[in-house]
Amino acid sequence: MRTDKFDFVLPERLIAQHPPERRGAGRLLHVRGTEWKDRRFTDLPALVLEHDVLVFNDTRVLKARLSGVKVTGGKVEVLIERLLDERHALAQIRASHAPQPDSRLLLADGHLPVTVLGREGEFFRLRFDRAANVSVLLERHGQLPLPPYITHAAGAEDEERYQTVFARQPGAVAAPTAGLHFDDAMLAALKARGAQIAYVTLHVGAGTFQPVRAENIHEHVMHSERYTIPQATVEAIRQARAQGGRVIAVGTTSLRALESATRQGELKAGKSETNIFITPGYRFKVVDVLLTNFHLPKSTLLMLVCAFGGMAEMLAAYRHAVEQEYHFFSYGDAMLIERKP
Repeated sequence: MRTDKFDFVLPERLIAQHPPERRGAGRLLHVRGTEWKDRRFTDLPALVLEHDVLVFNDTRVLKARLSGVKVTGGKVEVLIERLLDERHALAQIRASHAPQPDSRLLLADGHLPVTVLGREGEFFRLRFDRAANVSVLLERHGQLPLPPYITHAAGAEDEERYQTVFARQPGAVAAPTAGLHFDDAMLAALKARGAQIAYVTLHVGAGTFQPVRAENIHEHVMHSERYTIPQATVEAIRQARAQGGRVIAVGTTSLRALESATRQGELKAGKSETNIFITPGYRFKVVDVLLTNFHLPKSTLLMLVCAFGGMAEMLAAYRHAVEQEYHFFSYGDAMLIERKP
């Protein structure tokens, strides 16, 4: 299948640069096959049924962006991709010349000396030479890594609003953006409807923003991300199924974690890595309904959405969203999609 089938025209003015005034103040496009309805996000509880289970991603975004210099001179920009342990990480590095193994970087105005241990594909393996835990150092000296389509530098507003209210597992370099709409009042309203709330953790990597550059989508090499499925979530899904409820994935990251955990059979708790690439023709095993933001043209996430709701149906819904001037991407509006049979 050709990548250009997943392209669409998006006026730049529709790319949300800032979050809405408050969480949950955006719009919601409810899509069921060839039918859709324009709603407000605050309508969501009325669309959730008793015994449904909503599965959220509780990852927390690291302050993963650092700037500095090489010891030998020359500026560098570092984006942490993954924490390996308390002192080591994988990172992307932008520099005029790629740093060599055993070279040293001075990041955050010299507060963070780092040794480049070597290269692993597109990433560099780094050792932070101060004794403190890397995640603590990033929180103190790093900057929030906003997506490339947001044009302003991260500020105080972003530090609050580019995290979900339930973020508790540090490790992502991008937010699970469908979760950004929720506040405590919305979570309480969903529980009052008789729905269950459950969590997975998938640490979102920078690869989520990479367009598919291959002409054929099946030539694309998918990035890998870590995920955890708690036993409590497995039990919540089993209970929902037994009571006739639906599994609602809040975000493509939650969906990818759940579907990845069934690749060897039934859904099981545990930790693993996934590079699952969901494209039209995929048979979903867990998720019945998907809540998600609007995604980039030619992106793996748009392909996932087309697999879930139907390709023609989703592309038509996107055209409608453009015509109705919905806001797109991380700080934008949301879609509630019922899976195509």
